[in-house]
Amino acid sequence: MKRLLGCVALIVLVAGLVACGPAKKSVFPPTVSIQEMATRPDGQWRLTVRIQNNSYGSMDFHSLDGQLQVAEFVPVRLHARFDLDIPAFAADVTQIDLLPTPEMTAALKAAAVKGSAGSVPYNVTGTANAKPEQEKESRDFNFHGNDWLSPVPGIPNTWR
Repeated sequence: MKRLLGCVALIVLVAGLVACGPAKKSVFPPTVSIQEMATRPDGQWRLTVRIQNNSYGSMDFHSLDGQLQVAEFVPVRLHARFDLDIPAFAADVTQIDLLPTPEMTAALKAAAVKGSAGSVPYNVTGTANAKPEQEKESRDFNFHGNDWLSPVPGIPNTWR
C-alpha cells in the first residue's frame, strides 16, 4: 500500500512539473486597415497601411497580398514586401503605392467636393505573411476589413 501511494505521489509530481512547461502563445490573424491615403500628381495613391498584431506574441510580418475595393467599384491589387517585427497587441505601418481605377478616383473627387462631410467606403481583403515568435516557419493569415476614407481638413489630397 505504501509503495502504491508513493507511485501515485510520484505520478502527480511529474504531471505537475510537465504542466509548468512554457505556455504556447495564442496566434490570431492581424487586422489591416488604411491609416492614410494621399493622391499623388501622377495619379497614383500612396497608402499608409496599418497592420495590427492581434496575437499574444510578437510576429515578423513579411508581405501583404490582397485587394482594395473603393465604393462598389472593381478592386485593385494590394501588394507589398517589407520586414516589420510587431509586438503582441501592437501595430505598425507600411506604405504601398498603387494605381487606382478611374472610377475610384472619380468617387474620391465627388466626396472631396463635400469637404470633411464627404466619405467613401472601402474594404481590404487578402493574406498577410508572418512568422509568429514561437514558430519556425512563416505562414499566411487571412485578413479583411472595411472602413471609410474621408478628406483631411487643411491637407489637400489626403484622406483618412
